[in-house]
Amino acid sequence: MKIKVKVPATTANLGAGFDTFGLALSLYNEFIVEESNSIEIETYPKNEFLEKPENNLFVHVLKKACEEKGKTFHGVKLKQINNIPVARGLGSSATAIVGAILVSAFVNKQELTDDEFFKIAYQFEPHPDNLLPAWKGGFTIALMDNKKTYYQKLDFPEDIKAIVAIPDFQLSTEEARKVLPKEIPFSDGIFNVQRASLFVSAIMEKRYDLIKIAMEDKFHQPYRKKLIPGFDDVIKAALQNGALGASLSGAGPTIVAFATENFDKIGQAMVLAFEKNNIKAEYKILETDKEGAKVEIL
Repeated sequence: MKIKVKVPATTANLGAGFDTFGLALSLYNEFIVEESNSIEIETYPKNEFLEKPENNLFVHVLKKACEEKGKTFHGVKLKQINNIPVARGLGSSATAIVGAILVSAFVNKQELTDDEFFKIAYQFEPHPDNLLPAWKGGFTIALMDNKKTYYQKLDFPEDIKAIVAIPDFQLSTEEARKVLPKEIPFSDGIFNVQRASLFVSAIMEKRYDLIKIAMEDKFHQPYRKKLIPGFDDVIKAALQNGALGASLSGAGPTIVAFATENFDKIGQAMVLAFEKNNIKAEYKILETDKEGAKVEIL
């Protein structure tokens, strides 16, 4: 039996919603799996690092998911199609985690509860902001309390598209977290709570005039932007060319802007701003993915 799982990219934080907000996007990684007594990995485009079992996150998660279900993992024949750039703040690792957990549940004909999903997923990525939208799709708001995850999935306006400006360098989440402070000023906490709350209302009520200010942030972007040459210039370029709002995508270095028109104009301006800071970049215009990960038999 050959199984395919298709998992969307995600953009997390969306400005003020640090470790809370996530949005699924119409860019996908695909994993095609067959049962095997050994581990065979093909990657497209070819990535020799990921073709080694010890380096492949999907294989690690699949093995763990099988073990959690009391099943013995013998091996897998995996074809991994990577359309989402790695270590760019678009949830590439979340696609591997979500995909492997869903494949395990499907193959073993076992229902997957929220608690079971997060028990496995958090062993590899302890934050729900990328995992949830990759799994469920849409716009998600999540929190963890006493090892339990609470979340809500909301509809994101269909007329808003995401323009992602992807610079030609990698930035790991681990590296991006190292620059964050252990404490923040009380006033910064108020600043972000106000804007995160306003962002949800602006999206739900389609008050697009509020999105710009609602995507401002003092929790992580002031610290992480030092790792991203041209950050302020790219945000400014997006807004000046018609974006409703813009922010770092996840831990970066990708920058995401939202708009209802002028998509190419905004994307080109963002890329040019990166290039003026000696950084090559490309842009993609993406829609929201509403459905999340899908599993099918080929």
